[in-house]
Amino acid sequence: MVRKLDKGLVKGFLDPTGYLTSDVEVLDREGRLIHVPMTTVKGVFFVRDFDGNPDRAERKVFRSRPRLAGLWVRMTFKDTEVLEALLPNNLLDINPLGFLVTPLDVYSNNLRAFIPRTALSEMEVLGVISDGVVKRMSQRAAQAKVTASAEQQFGLFAMSNSGEKK
Repeated sequence: MVRKLDKGLVKGFLDPTGYLTSDVEVLDREGRLIHVPMTTVKGVFFVRDFDGNPDRAERKVFRSRPRLAGLWVRMTFKDTEVLEALLPNNLLDINPLGFLVTPLDVYSNNLRAFIPRTALSEMEVLGVISDGVVKRMSQRAAQAKVTASAEQQFGLFAMSNSGEKK
């Protein structure tokens, strides 16, 4: 899905290896080839489904620290919309035309998004989340589950006065 700066939306298919040019070529759902100039694009969103889930409101900012590794960034668009996402923590992956980001809501319809530099008025790095931090967070969560599970086991079987399980 290509979101345009003028609030327009183009739903269709594109070549994921060849869309980073001055024009985004989209094959719409009716089979027409549409050229969208990159200067008018707000974002190219790679989605699970064109219609999405209308009952689910998409989050645009993190409620707490992200649990994935990368650069946690806040992007402010020219129309003042704010979107937080994760960038790969690798400078070689950054394209001169824009940024390929992972949206914050892993359960949303958006899997990845390409945000052109021309659509942004500001971009701020909020944090760097390394692989080591993510692993420690996962280990703590797993240990907490084991501890909680073990605590729930006590009192599972009532003991009789003679010490036998009932």
